Amino acid sequence: MTEVNKRAAGHEVDLEDMVASSDSGARKPAGAPGKLLVGIAAVWSLFQLWIASPLPFMLGFGVFNATESRSIHLAFALFLAFMAYPALKRSPRDRIPIQDWVFAAVAAFCGAYMFLFYEQLAQRPGAPILQDVIIGVAGILLLLEATRRALGPPLMIIASIFIVYSLAGPYMPGILSHRGVSLYGLVNHQWLTTQGVFGIALGVSTSFVFLFVLFGALLDKAGAGNYFIKVAFSLLGHYKGGPAKAAVVASGMTGLISGSSIANVVTTGTFTVPMMKRVGFSAEKAGAVEVSSSVNGQIMPPVMGAAAFLMVEYVGISYVEVIKHAFLPALISYIALIYIVHLEALKAGLQGLESSNPAKPLVRKVIGFLGGLLLMMITALVVYYGLGWLKPVLGAATPWVVAVGLAVIYVGLLKVASHYPELELDDPDTPIYKLPQTRPTVMVGLQFILPVIVLIWCLMVERLSPGLSAFWATVFMVFIILTQRPITAIFRGRSDMAADLREGALDLWNGLVTGARNMIGIGIATATAGIIVGAVSQTGVGLVLADVVEILSMGNLMLILIFTAVLSLILGMGLPTTANYIVVSALLAPVIVQLGEQNGLLVPLIAVHLFVFYFGIMADVTPPVGLASFAAAAVSGGDPIRTGFQAFYYSLRTAALPFLFIFNTDLLLIDVSLLQGILIFVVATIAMLIFAAATQGFMLARNRWYESIVLLLVAFTLFRPGFWMDMIHDPYREVPPAQFVEALGDVDEDSTLRLQILGEDDFGDPLTTYMQLPVPDGETGEERLENLGLELIIEDGRAVVDMVAYGSQASDLGFDFDQEIVEVLAPVDRWTKELMWIPAFLVFGLIVVMQRRRRDRSAAATSA
Repeated sequence: MTEVNKRAAGHEVDLEDMVASSDSGARKPAGAPGKLLVGIAAVWSLFQLWIASPLPFMLGFGVFNATESRSIHLAFALFLAFMAYPALKRSPRDRIPIQDWVFAAVAAFCGAYMFLFYEQLAQRPGAPILQDVIIGVAGILLLLEATRRALGPPLMIIASIFIVYSLAGPYMPGILSHRGVSLYGLVNHQWLTTQGVFGIALGVSTSFVFLFVLFGALLDKAGAGNYFIKVAFSLLGHYKGGPAKAAVVASGMTGLISGSSIANVVTTGTFTVPMMKRVGFSAEKAGAVEVSSSVNGQIMPPVMGAAAFLMVEYVGISYVEVIKHAFLPALISYIALIYIVHLEALKAGLQGLESSNPAKPLVRKVIGFLGGLLLMMITALVVYYGLGWLKPVLGAATPWVVAVGLAVIYVGLLKVASHYPELELDDPDTPIYKLPQTRPTVMVGLQFILPVIVLIWCLMVERLSPGLSAFWATVFMVFIILTQRPITAIFRGRSDMAADLREGALDLWNGLVTGARNMIGIGIATATAGIIVGAVSQTGVGLVLADVVEILSMGNLMLILIFTAVLSLILGMGLPTTANYIVVSALLAPVIVQLGEQNGLLVPLIAVHLFVFYFGIMADVTPPVGLASFAAAAVSGGDPIRTGFQAFYYSLRTAALPFLFIFNTDLLLIDVSLLQGILIFVVATIAMLIFAAATQGFMLARNRWYESIVLLLVAFTLFRPGFWMDMIHDPYREVPPAQFVEALGDVDEDSTLRLQILGEDDFGDPLTTYMQLPVPDGETGEERLENLGLELIIEDGRAVVDMVAYGSQASDLGFDFDQEIVEVLAPVDRWTKELMWIPAFLVFGLIVVMQRRRRDRSAAATSA
């Protein structure tokens, strides 16, 4: 793991071993086996860089299709899982037993089977022979064992249940029963096609996730992890409860590139938790702050614990769209956590650490901040429009010119950094009473920001694929690792070129090995989660789950969402982020979509996926299986269960957000303009801070019970003003179904009609669903109906679908022959819902005045 963790050797619990056992494997064999282990890990990283690069296509060599790449990827992951993870707690850590060599070799062969016998398998699709079945059964069993070793029992048990369910369908009771599948059918579906183990999830792990994890590992080896922590402390450590605020920011910056909340907790918590305790936080609260901020890192773009790339495939929208929709809730949640920490410090009267920065008037600080912000904006605009102007001029030479420009900027930043003292790796057990100065700390590591800018630029501006974007960012990171030591040494006047290059090459080697070892668990998790996805598609168990939730909720929308949230929490317990999202999205996202359509809840698919993802991630916090809480308790020396409950209490804001953006998709920046987006961000942030003050029972003074209730109502109104406005003025007017065509012609082109449709389900039973109908182009209702691809029979006040054009908008929306439109709701002009913010802010102002008077009276009584 990181050099930072190695400093914690004298700690009560071996934290490095804790992260290793969950992320990279706890076994560290000596001699030739150890060299083989790290060598194969490095080869895996190089293979992933190779298939992500343009080189195979330029050289016409080493080109693999998607299925072959996934097969090789899984073979590496399985081999390293048996090499790096001991079978049991008492198994040796310093050597590899002979049975693990055998398991590793057989598992790697089974994983690579699709690659080795690709042509033969392609000639017998859906008709496996005995050899295929033997390999498939062995592969599935060894994958389950690798899952148990690398990730613990939960995911292995869930996958095993789905395998048994697939085979034992006819013997299942009641609604759980299904036709069942044969052993040959199971193996073919799960191991020999891209429907199961080698499905979308493993494909995303192969194409995108590995490179982002490798990028994060290289960034950490270069020293960026230590830099982020030092910058956060220098900026925030001197404020009230400063170390806790610094922990939130440091964990957020680390979480941007981290795929593991547990590694995030230990990496940053090793330094932040002791400092939080030093300024007065209890062990449990210090651990809980670290857990909340680290788990939040998994919902923060651009990586989102690798779930962002899976959402691209599962939701069917671009990566940029996923990031846009996920960004605002994650940012609001982080800002609220900093405020919660501030409230904790106010309640307990905590102070920060001593600042080393020279005293400055507030006006100068504000001017300095705004000046820096303006400079960044001007630089971004110059670069954006400058490149836009240069591309047509330079043509094919543009990448080379940009590369030279980046290199010049990089060398310039190293020259700037050489004027400041180097950052030291602190020992977390050594007390820190004075914080580092902000300016020198920030200036000495600015080169670490460059590869992150390259990554975001390639993703957001150039619109390259996530895999190619991560490849170019990683290539730049490799260049930085190899060159930063010698160039910095030259500028500092103490160059030993050979030694510096050797150190850089060693850092690169360690980064390649660490990146691959951190990917073992993710590769195994995505493959095993593929078993669950495959079982869902083969057995239709998703429909059964929807029936169960509908029966339990009795069709009540809020109960449907609550039951789905609870199931997401349960299914997410003990799972890493990637597997967590695959499981909850495969099982529970369709439940909300299906039941929502039947009960009038029509939301975009991305909102549903973010809903189940947020609650799946909350399982890392929630006792009794909150793995991140156990890791934080080990760092802080606190009680794990109490730490978990405290962290869950801090994370209530994260639990509230999904319910809010399901009903108000403005929070996901769906169909809003830039100015609307800015306004929504400001108001939603204020609302989340008010919600935090209500749940913490403190704002300017301790809340009275009724103040907390009123603050919750104010926060709800700011988040969802449409709830109250709909009571005052209905947003829709009911139109008789027979007048559907006239209604279609009357409404504006950019609006939607809301329809209730009566049809049949797959079994011929009556089924009522709701639908949002975007109004198509056309001057009249008849023309719009034709452009929609729909023909209706209107008679006796009924509107029945007579024909749906193939491939038309109506077909895509789900219209079908013989459906009846039983309700038509057309939008009406009404006051804007944002007017409800005015009374909410007035009530909030009243609470502020009341609390300020109470605080002033208390201060006067104390001073007297």
